[in-house]
Amino acid sequence: MIQAVLFDRDDTLSVMDAGKYPLAAAWAQREYGVDEKKVLRVMQQHWQRAFGEWWDLRTLDDERAFWAEYARGLAADLSLSEAQGEAFLTQFPYQVFMKAAPGAREVLEALRTRGLKIGVLSNTLPNIWPTLEAIGLAGLIDVALSSCALGIHKPELEVFRLAAHELGVACDEVLFLDDKPENVVAARAVGMRAALVDLSGEAAGALAGLWEVIGLLDE
Repeated sequence: MIQAVLFDRDDTLSVMDAGKYPLAAAWAQREYGVDEKKVLRVMQQHWQRAFGEWWDLRTLDDERAFWAEYARGLAADLSLSEAQGEAFLTQFPYQVFMKAAPGAREVLEALRTRGLKIGVLSNTLPNIWPTLEAIGLAGLIDVALSSCALGIHKPELEVFRLAAHELGVACDEVLFLDDKPENVVAARAVGMRAALVDLSGEAAGALAGLWEVIGLLDE
């Protein structure tokens, strides 16, 4: 019997809030006189260059150093001072650009009423909680695990065993949900029940919405 539901974060429990990017660009133009279109272009290019550089971070100090370096690079790309780059990142940290997936809060509340434990396992920087707080779901989650803090990333099998252990259940008592097929396959390999999520509704056989999780539990 399922005792816990374990979610991926990005593109499963959360989605990108595209509307925040124009707000950030408008703020930078207003504060620093940088053209909005340039800000949008540089933000995208800078993240693409930095993506993956956080893979080996392990501690909160590591993460702070990463974001400090990120702010310096962003400032240089926008011809701003380091202080201005830090202020920009303080005003618009990365969690601001995320929001809860449609129905996420209602689904988590429904799972809680069933007495199920709720976990999050994400390939992300060491401190996962600020993003969960930003999207308004932190209070509904029992265990949140960052792959960087664990030192092991999905789809390595051991990370799923560690997640089950933190939830206090056996692997075969976990329902795991993720938008990456390779992670779903890995979860099944350790005995979890697992389902692919595709919030765009394009992937055949995938859950197109989080409410379908309830249907899986009722089967």
